[in-house]
Amino acid sequence: MNSAPTDHELAGLYVHVPFCRAKCPYCDFYSTPALSLVEAWLDGLRKEVLLYANSFPAFNSLYFGGGTPTIISDQAFKELVYFLRGHFVFADDTEVTVEANPEDVTQEKLAALKACGVNRLSIGAQAFNDQDLTTLGRRHSAHDVEAALERARSAGFSNIGVDLIYLVPGQTEESWINSLRRALKFEPSHLSCYQMTFEETTAFGRMRAEGRISAADEETERRIFLVTSRFLEEHGFIHYEISNFARDEASRSRHNGKYWRHVPYLGLGPGAHSFDGATRWWNLRSVKQYCRAVENNSRPIEGSEVLTEEQFRLERVYLGMRTRDGIALADASAASDPEDFLSPLAQSGLIRLKNGRALPTLEGFLVADRLPLLFPDF
Repeated sequence: MNSAPTDHELAGLYVHVPFCRAKCPYCDFYSTPALSLVEAWLDGLRKEVLLYANSFPAFNSLYFGGGTPTIISDQAFKELVYFLRGHFVFADDTEVTVEANPEDVTQEKLAALKACGVNRLSIGAQAFNDQDLTTLGRRHSAHDVEAALERARSAGFSNIGVDLIYLVPGQTEESWINSLRRALKFEPSHLSCYQMTFEETTAFGRMRAEGRISAADEETERRIFLVTSRFLEEHGFIHYEISNFARDEASRSRHNGKYWRHVPYLGLGPGAHSFDGATRWWNLRSVKQYCRAVENNSRPIEGSEVLTEEQFRLERVYLGMRTRDGIALADASAASDPEDFLSPLAQSGLIRLKNGRALPTLEGFLVADRLPLLFPDF
């Protein structure tokens, strides 16, 4: 395995595994149930690796997302990991994350992942309530989730994240808090709590447009968001990004933090996104088109954009207002004195001014998408 000195600003490597046994009604990530394409995808991925072999000096995070990464065989995963390590340079302390569905978390799977150097699991529980799981179209039960977490602990994984969804249609506040309580029993190092969204391209989005399903009202969204944050902080978690909570600073997702801080990252696979510090690009959202492109020795890029300095600054504001780290005052405005408009925002309780930075409060998190619109340059 190639190695490099530890440096937390090294790039991140993301591998998109675009396969699922079935499409969840709320999901708008690119995936397909066509498992017959797995071998072609693996071959295409190896070809794409070679097209980027000398483009990034080193990585210190490796993230397998999906889709369902645990859907591929243990042998195929092992061969893929060794291929990546043979063609890219990784720091010795690289954070290696695999997203896992509870029904895939067997003792054999866990042993295989551990043997490949995986040191962080992100388990897609979504809920610890069978009714909520049925609504979400999940294949597992609450018991399956708990059994998966128990097995992961027993297998020696200490860095375990749990993904959950709240404001599921029909979900009560009581059942949501109960899901949080049941998750905490297994002492996860990280929790991602995502509010239910209804994207137009999803089954839920179409059902909402037809009036067959409804979203929570704004007051309910506000209440559950605040309840969630306060409950988890009372139990020792750090609310470090709108949807993310860490047991301590070291438990933050190193890989995802790169997206929020404009640290370079390379995305491999259909639909994956990349950023080299100046240009952002994204791959074709089709396994077949992706494979055809790499077969012709071409990078499978669907589109790209070169960011200007002003775009960088505006994105730093937008992304920074979604994290507890906030933004540097110098980024707040290109023309105005930041104090002129930040002081009223601080007085209103939406931000705090500290050590030359503007930090969103919990109330600020609630309006994070609209908060930058109160800045003069937006």
